[in-house]
Amino acid sequence: MEHLPKLSDKVINAIQKDISRGKYKPGSKIPAEPELMAQYGVGRSTIREAIKTLANSGILRVQQGAGTFVSNNIQPESLDQRLRRADFEEINQVRRMLDTEIVKLAAEHHTAAQLAAVEKQLLLRKAAIMANDNQACADADIAFHTAIARATQNEVLADLYHRFTAVIRDFFSKRDKQGVGHFAISHHLHEQLYKAIKAKKPKAALQVMQEIIDNNY
Repeated sequence: MEHLPKLSDKVINAIQKDISRGKYKPGSKIPAEPELMAQYGVGRSTIREAIKTLANSGILRVQQGAGTFVSNNIQPESLDQRLRRADFEEINQVRRMLDTEIVKLAAEHHTAAQLAAVEKQLLLRKAAIMANDNQACADADIAFHTAIARATQNEVLADLYHRFTAVIRDFFSKRDKQGVGHFAISHHLHEQLYKAIKAKKPKAALQVMQEIIDNNY
């Protein structure tokens, strides 16, 4: 059974997001418990647990008799930190933007060596499926898409995608409890994607990539 995040974890993420967006500024007082309960739709114990965790991490400061404040010396979130606490829909939106642009550019600009690297990871993906190795499937799938990113000839885009793969890896580890089945049913689409890139057909590559994303493959 898939592990579901605690309510307090959801509140922690929501408060951190509000801080990063400037809703609660450094040094400012956050709302009292009743308002937070109404705002986040949870009970008092959940709010208290979230505040305690955030206070222990130095993000919030609890002042008895005065309230709870955002720390004055809070450090801005790094991109990696923001990605790791993003929800599925946010991750999928970023993935859609990156992957759709990447496959088009790869179809237009890949070299023979880069295409060979994509094919190698595709074959490793299939081998992992045949071996019923879930971790190897996740590794090969990420490496396959990363190889496509390298084939765009855009180093900035490729580096950004490389950083993003760490979040995708976490997503796979939480989602893929059913074994290699999720990878197996999508492998034909990955083969079609490779063939479209090899044939230098960006529109066809984009169509396949959209199908992969739409089905959460």
